[in-house]
Parts: sequence; C-alpha cells; structure tokens
Amino acid sequence: MAKLEGLLKDKNFSLLWFSQIISNFGDRLNQMALIGLIYSRTPGSTIELAKLLSFTILPVFLVGPVAGTYVDRWNRKHTMVACDLLRAILVLSIPFIITYSKSMAPVYAVVFIIFSTTRFFLPAKLAIIPDIVHKDKLLLANSLTSTTMMIATVVGFGFGGIIVGRLGAKGGFCVDSGTYLISALMVSFVVLRFKAKVLAPREKLRAIIKRTVLGDIKEGLLYLKGHKDIRMVANTLFLVMSGVGSIYIIIIVFVQEALQSSTEHLGLLAMCLGAGLFLGSVSYGRFGARLCKRKVINCCLSITGVVIVVFAVGLRLWPNFFVAAFISALLGVSAAPIVVSSNTLLHEAMAADMRGRIFSSLEIIMHIGFLLFMVLTSLVAEWMNKDLLLVTIGSLFSIIGLTKLLRGVKEEKVKAGA
Repeated sequence: MAKLEGLLKDKNFSLLWFSQIISNFGDRLNQMALIGLIYSRTPGSTIELAKLLSFTILPVFLVGPVAGTYVDRWNRKHTMVACDLLRAILVLSIPFIITYSKSMAPVYAVVFIIFSTTRFFLPAKLAIIPDIVHKDKLLLANSLTSTTMMIATVVGFGFGGIIVGRLGAKGGFCVDSGTYLISALMVSFVVLRFKAKVLAPREKLRAIIKRTVLGDIKEGLLYLKGHKDIRMVANTLFLVMSGVGSIYIIIIVFVQEALQSSTEHLGLLAMCLGAGLFLGSVSYGRFGARLCKRKVINCCLSITGVVIVVFAVGLRLWPNFFVAAFISALLGVSAAPIVVSSNTLLHEAMAADMRGRIFSSLEIIMHIGFLLFMVLTSLVAEWMNKDLLLVTIGSLFSIIGLTKLLRGVKEEKVKAGA
C-alpha cells in the first residue's frame, strides 16, 4: 500500500492518471451521445449503427500505422495535449452540424477525424509512462493505468446515458468537449523526468529527413517480429481480443434469455466486471512484482477460460442476477493481470524510440482479432446454441493458456538442465 500511495503522490503520474480517467470518460460519453443521435434521427436503424461502428474502427487500419511512426518522432506530451484540444473542438462542432444539417454524412466525417486523432493519442499515452515513472515502478504504474479504462467504461456508460438522457445528444457532446479540455490542461503540467536522450535539433532534423513513413512502419514490424516478449504479448492480445469479439456478439442475447429481463442487467453486470478488473489490477500491481509475467499471462488466460465456462453453465442452471454478478466480478479479477503484465512486458522490452510504432501495430492486431471473430461467431450463433458457444470459447481459452504455461515450464527445465 505504501508503494501505491507513493506512486499516487507523484505529481506527474497523478496528473496523467486522472487526466486519462477524465479523457476516457469523455470517450464513453461521446459514444453514448452518438448512439443517442442516431436513434433520434433514425430510430431502430441497425444500418446507421453499423455505419457509426465502421467510422470509429476504420482509422485503426488507415491511420494507426502512420500515427505510430509520428508519435515516435514527436514529443509525446505535446502530442497528447494537441490531440485532446483537437478532439474538444471537433466534438463541439457536432451540435452545430446536426442543428443546420439533416444529413448524417458530415457527422460521420467528423467522427472519422475524431477517431483518427485518437489513433495518435493512444500510442502516445501508452508510450509516455516510462518517461514519467522509474522503471522499478512500471508494473504498479501499468496496473493503475489499466484501471483508467475500466473506471471510465463503467462510469462513462452509466453516467453518459444519464447525461444524454437529460441533456440530449447536443448537451452530451458539449459536456464531452469539456472533458477533453480538462484532460489537455492536466497533461500540459506533466514533466517527463525519465525521457530518453534525444538528438540535438540539427541532428534530429537530418535524421527525420532521411527517414520515411513506410520505412518506419517496416522497421516497427521487423522490431516486433524480432523480439520474443513483444511477439508473445502480440499473440496474447490477439487471442484476448478475439475472445472479446466472440463473446461480444452473443453475450447480450444470452444474458437476456437467461435472466429474462431487459438490457438494464447488462449495465449492472458491466459494473461488476469493471469492479473485478479494478480489484484484479490493483491487487496484482501490489503483490505481483516478483512473479514471472509470462507465466502470469498464461495462467490467467487459462483461469479466464474456466470462468467463462462457469458463467455460461452457471447462468443456464441458476438464472439469477446475483450469480451472474459474482461470476462477472471473478472474470474481471482473472483477466486484469493479463493486460497489466502485457503492457509492463512491452515497456521493459521496447526501445524508447519504438514505442509509438509498436503500440499502433498492436492496436491493429487487436482490432483484427476482434472484428474477425465477432463476424465468425455471429454466423455460428445462427445455428449453434449460445451457451454451448460460450463454453466452447471458454474451453479454448483455458486449453491455450494451459498449453502455453506448460510449454514455458518445459523450456525452463531444458535450459536449467543445459
């Protein structure tokens, strides 16, 4: 607990951490406002919702690779501040657009630009942590940073729905713009104490001129391919997001069928999941420093798979909200160390000037897994029982995690024997 308090007393980390809670809350509020806008314009239109999803995800593939190269060239703090300010202006423009235009096309154009800007912001945010905290505090810092998204997701969707419900979509966008402004202000006061040594301005300019964007992208991919720990994290995140995509498409209907209730229970279950993620992240950050991160990742993958199976079977046998809530919290606790360990391994393995490109590449890998398996399971769910599909997905998680864990133990024994 003393280490946690010490980290939170670090002015620079606290500013970054709290700014991201506010910024991520704004991201969730933005999504709720967009959904509210679509339903107010075209009630019940799944096509318009699909369009919205496409304009938020396309930047990952079109802008992400280029964004990572520039994040490595630019000052990461300045990049984050500029992105927040730009997003604040763009979000604030949406109420004016919908007031004077009946077409959704301008809104989708602005949404695309907003999420393109986010592609610069995210790798900068992930890459800046080692510039702020000492390397012996990276695990704890990553555990707290991981909670940022969890807290913002739970609070953002819950309160975002209330804000949009009371103020309307326009009011939601205005509040959202304010969150980005507050985030930009807080980040502007962060000091990069452990920033890697950079070239002199003239030498830096010459180096940048010699480099090309495509060359940087290629260098980043080769760097990822050539480092075992980074490859392991990439494979793990692809697997995790594939599982999330697989579950995402069927979990809503499954819970509704099992509990025979409206989607209100889904929001409460998301809060339980978020609470478990928070508890798992903080606990692992406090007690997991001495554990092998690769073993933790594989062990938690296996446990998470078991919990998914228990969720499907338990909710089918005992269709009770409290049973679902308890298992959802367990799922969060078991999954949290995977994200924390993955980010910490990346920070330990990556060179400072490669972080932006690697994190952007990982974003692409994760979204490919999510989209691919979301589509596949949506097709399979047409003819396969949903709880059986969840059991299958959970079993695969568990088997893969256990296999990788045993393989790692075997490799250690071989090295010890040699």
